[in-house]
Amino acid sequence: MIKSFFLFFIIVCSANMAANGQVAKDSELFLTMKKQDSIFFERAFNLCDMAYLNKAIHKDLLFFHDQAGIQTKANFLENTQNNICSNPNQKPIRKVEENSLEVFPLYNEGKLYGAIQSGIHNFYIRERNKEDRHTSRAKFTHVWLLENGNWLLKEVLSFDHNDPSKIVTHESFDNDIKQLLIQEHVPALGLGIIENGKLKHIQVFGNIDKEVPASYNAIFKVASLTKPVTALVALKLISAGKLGLDESLSKYWTDPDLKNDKRTQKLTPRIILSHQTGFPNWRYLTSSKKLTFEFEPGTKFQYSGEGFEYLRKALEVKFGKKLEELAAELVFKPAKMKDTHFWWDKSMDEKRYVKNYDKDGNAYPTNKYDKANAAANLLTTVEDYGNFLTYLLNGGGLSPSVFDDMQKNQVQLKENDFFGLGWEKLTGFSNDEYALLHTGKDPGVNTVAIMFPKSKNGWLIFLNGDNDMKIVEKLLTEKLYLGNELWNRR
Repeated sequence: MIKSFFLFFIIVCSANMAANGQVAKDSELFLTMKKQDSIFFERAFNLCDMAYLNKAIHKDLLFFHDQAGIQTKANFLENTQNNICSNPNQKPIRKVEENSLEVFPLYNEGKLYGAIQSGIHNFYIRERNKEDRHTSRAKFTHVWLLENGNWLLKEVLSFDHNDPSKIVTHESFDNDIKQLLIQEHVPALGLGIIENGKLKHIQVFGNIDKEVPASYNAIFKVASLTKPVTALVALKLISAGKLGLDESLSKYWTDPDLKNDKRTQKLTPRIILSHQTGFPNWRYLTSSKKLTFEFEPGTKFQYSGEGFEYLRKALEVKFGKKLEELAAELVFKPAKMKDTHFWWDKSMDEKRYVKNYDKDGNAYPTNKYDKANAAANLLTTVEDYGNFLTYLLNGGGLSPSVFDDMQKNQVQLKENDFFGLGWEKLTGFSNDEYALLHTGKDPGVNTVAIMFPKSKNGWLIFLNGDNDMKIVEKLLTEKLYLGNELWNRR
């Protein structure tokens, strides 16, 4: 016990030190611990997964509470079961103030053995068909130990509990966003912000459905934000000299609907990635339901998911691998995308999936796709797609010439608006900035990702509802880099 109180003293001192030992908020350790905190409290506290809780806490856990005393592991498990999880109709819920998080590494002889994590969290009472009732706000400090590759919660301090009604606060941007999500019937928002080529800010607001809070690592369907991932797969192969940017794909694949059409010989990666194929967006939207050329390939722009699917089939034939295999090797691994899926495979965690809603707040059916589509349906997290954007901003593992080709004006859409390879390119921003932009839209899905290669800034927005405009307007005009200029030009 003396050792534990000595540790208590060390923790409190550490939490109040200047940030000499604090890791950067874009570091791997900080993001790992932020994710650990999110998963732990989502599963153990909010969802009452007692089996998970038992495995996730150290056998010698000590929990110090400024109002409820000291608890061992056995006490803690019993209290959680009897007081936190006993009444499903009136359930305590915990939410962290993400901007408050700090992480301090613990080393022994140069080897990382744990981490101290501190921050502020809030507690609510959740009842059916009622708004969550804010009951308490407190500071916390956690000691996590790394044992056999697993993070285990060893020491917990929960202190400075306050009645939120007695805390004087000013209306914040975050609170405005939360209220706007409710008003617009959009349950969740995922936000990522990149500064100087690094992912600096990750935040997820709201719920994955109408009751369960969305965690830091919530999984969003991002619709056409799939296309830039497919584009990078192709560009990596081109950089490696395994595929030609202007090579005809007809020797690898010809769609059966076009088997007698010689225009297929003009289909190249460049033509497809810049949306100049002449294809409709999707053949099922045409009267014939068949794939046809609506104009000569390479003569003008027309957005087409069919083009990206054509590219996928050609790549799969040429390289003898599925798109998801090529992406895992060429994009996901180097970009540190550990939680991204082309379809609902066995590793997809359905508990974290953000469901989709119409303009009236009614849920759309969840379609669980069982194969990859090069143009749509990617499942990912803010962290993963943010890592993808930073990877691209820092060169994406591409040769200089291919990286330049990706950003060149391949076809003009309108003044100051072009399409490159896989990305729309917008010019004419202040400070001579230009932007690489892509959006995604499906029923209940509105997403946008943007990069500014000159400053290496960028951001992404994931929304799971149809009513996106007021939310996007507020984010762009009040928070995001050059967002006001972007909003006022489109």
